[in-house]
Amino acid sequence: MKTIAVVGNPKPQSRTAHAATMLVEAITGQMPQVIDLVDLGPGIMIWGDPAVQRAVQETSEADLLIVASPTFKATYSGLLKVFLDQFAGRESLRGCVTVPLMLGAGPAHAMAPELHLKPLLVELGATCPTPGLYLSDRTYEDDQAIAKFVDRWGPALQRLTSMEQRIDP
Repeated sequence: MKTIAVVGNPKPQSRTAHAATMLVEAITGQMPQVIDLVDLGPGIMIWGDPAVQRAVQETSEADLLIVASPTFKATYSGLLKVFLDQFAGRESLRGCVTVPLMLGAGPAHAMAPELHLKPLLVELGATCPTPGLYLSDRTYEDDQAIAKFVDRWGPALQRLTSMEQRIDP
């Protein structure tokens, strides 16, 4: 199973990247391939940049995709939006079982992954079978939110990714 975490935090080695890695490890027991968008540098603003196009291609080939962002102004980061804008359209993420993940400072924006990020991912063709996951950027390592999410949704995500592999090789 090809698992990728796309991280749209403009800060290198962010808590967002760490949380996305923790989520993938909890679901699959393996380290994910992480595409940290900040590492793409200014090329992310240039349509057709080879490194960005490779990242788009790798992302579209994921069986399990975690798309992670900090919460900025009650929604996902502009960095993530610029990256997702480079996908070709409604079928770009077809076959990708996807979990929207966002970190924030408090519960006021807990619905942001569900209301803002998930619709964008679905528009690109992603299959988002679970609720979006919102984590506190201060407590995500210790508050058991990831463990609770995986206990509830991990088996379904694993079944769906194995089904996608059989249906869409």
